Amino acid sequence: MLRRFVFEHLLQSPALLQIAGALLYAYERTGLQRLVRSSGLLKLFGELGGIEQLTPHAEWPFFFRNIGQTFPAEGTARYRVAFHAGCIANVCFARLNEATVRVLRKNGCEVVIPAEQNCCGALHVHSGEREEARKLARRNIDAFLAGGYDAIITNAAGCGSTLKEYHELLEDDPDYRERALRFVKLVKDVNEFLASIELNREMGSVPVTATYQDSCHLAHGQRIRIPPRKLLEAAPGLRFVEMPLADLCCGSAGIYNVVQHEMAMAILRKKIQTVNGTGADVVLTANPGCMLQLRAGVALYGKGQRVAHVVEILDEAYKNYSAGK
Repeated sequence: MLRRFVFEHLLQSPALLQIAGALLYAYERTGLQRLVRSSGLLKLFGELGGIEQLTPHAEWPFFFRNIGQTFPAEGTARYRVAFHAGCIANVCFARLNEATVRVLRKNGCEVVIPAEQNCCGALHVHSGEREEARKLARRNIDAFLAGGYDAIITNAAGCGSTLKEYHELLEDDPDYRERALRFVKLVKDVNEFLASIELNREMGSVPVTATYQDSCHLAHGQRIRIPPRKLLEAAPGLRFVEMPLADLCCGSAGIYNVVQHEMAMAILRKKIQTVNGTGADVVLTANPGCMLQLRAGVALYGKGQRVAHVVEILDEAYKNYSAGK
């Protein structure tokens, strides 16, 4: 019943996601989460207690308020793009979504956030719920394809991998087969897109030492490895240290860290040991699921490193340039 509720209702309903987000926000802000974690009560629940460490933060105000809006390009408009905001990301990665829109606008993009978009279906595909994923794919194709966009942008590598596979999900659907192929050709990861255009270089210094963890869905699923590193090289003041085995999984893998928690945490422990060895104070990646996993790993095994998305570093660089003028 819980599985059915999550996959068929929660992930597909902005209203339910906002209710769940409000409850999570209250759980954090009232101090209840801190009390539960410090009480030792979670140890009584064994592996379930460990999974609670992966609970994301609810970021108020939620990004849902921006869905349906259009944001003009800053300066000369060069592109018209649509942004796929995701489902859980609207609650737990609202600031990342906002940063993504700002960076795109800084790079001459008019950013449209279609009102009828919904969950990409990635978690459904991971869990074998392919028919539900097909329903979501059809809705997204209807929401995005008629807009005449230069690209459909996602900042989540896990979502991007599934969005780029809609033609496979719908290959036996005569009404959507060709439309899915056209949709797939437009989908771009935000790193992939920004690295392919003439990047706005009006950036201020970001004086950090950073390393990069390849998201499996980006490096292996989409074969995108160079673009994130190219963008980091463009950030003034940033010292980049390549991580050994950067494309080795962090243990997140969709919902693998929940259904195979013990193994996922063993993988994570080794990953954070590698991160510690780089001496970096910022760990960057390109997928919210990886960010959650790495944040849990830093809290358990790390040295206080900050975990962020590549686009958030670019957003900081643009802000620092404006502040220094």
